[in-house]
Amino acid sequence: MLTVKQIYDLAINLGIKNDLRGSDFVKKRLKYINEKYKELKLEEKKDFDQEVLKNPYADSRILTNGLNKKVKRVLVGIDIETGEILLANELSKKKPIDLIIAHHPEGVSLAGLGDVMDLQVELLHKYGIPINIAEDITKLRISEVSRGVNPINHNRAIDAAKLIGFEFMNIHTPADNLVATFLDNLIKKNAKKLERVEDLIKLLKTIPEYREAIKIKVGPKLFVGSPDRYLGKIAVTEITGGTSGSKDYYEKIAQAGIGTIVGMHMGEEHRKEAEKAHLNIVIAGHMSSDSIGMNLFLDELEKKGIEIIPCSGLIRISRNRK
Repeated sequence: MLTVKQIYDLAINLGIKNDLRGSDFVKKRLKYINEKYKELKLEEKKDFDQEVLKNPYADSRILTNGLNKKVKRVLVGIDIETGEILLANELSKKKPIDLIIAHHPEGVSLAGLGDVMDLQVELLHKYGIPINIAEDITKLRISEVSRGVNPINHNRAIDAAKLIGFEFMNIHTPADNLVATFLDNLIKKNAKKLERVEDLIKLLKTIPEYREAIKIKVGPKLFVGSPDRYLGKIAVTEITGGTSGSKDYYEKIAQAGIGTIVGMHMGEEHRKEAEKAHLNIVIAGHMSSDSIGMNLFLDELEKKGIEIIPCSGLIRISRNRK
């Protein structure tokens, strides 16, 4: 039986292992942050978020205090707000729920959403954009995201969980890393069969979570391009990295030789810029892609005998049952 802290540590470790930048790179970055922390003055250390010394994903945290509580049953959703906390309370009257897990950030995780977006810089560099250009493009978007989340009522759901007595955590970028690596590996494995855009969409539709999403009309869709266009090189740049990146990178990534981008979701301004850059944009789906990442993590909990109760948009598909 795992504790809350062990579940959290498992998620972070899986995130590092499946980071598209490579686990060695992530560990090197953690070492750099630790060295910078040592150089701080004592007064500066008081306000420093020490969790970042071991967790490279600022948008994923334990949000309550019961680290050592043993977990048998968890309620898991893509978004957990006060309504889902009350739902957990009702369900617990029949059979206790020991932990609530959200995918999307709450509390300090939401406030730190911009901090994880440096991942996008290094990912864009991996796909051929010079690192200095990737940094400048992403820096403006990071500041925009940080300002955007600043006025939000970050702790509303957390306060509800504490008042009722639930343990609560969220797992964001580690789960997104899992689905990004899953899709990247799937695309590479089927590379010889992938020539045109329609081939990629057909491949995505073989994934159970996307098949379920199709039933409610939110399956994989082509946002830019046409089914019979050549794919060119494929990048999964819009699957992980906190939230949508800068709309200014599409021209640069096209110049770097990318022909098709696979993403979770895309706004209209981003779509127009991608179109100008002559890219193909395949949007796999938001809740369904998030579900794949969470499912890959939840399968590991299931192997430890933990019961999973899905809610709030989570399309629960267990790959332990074949």
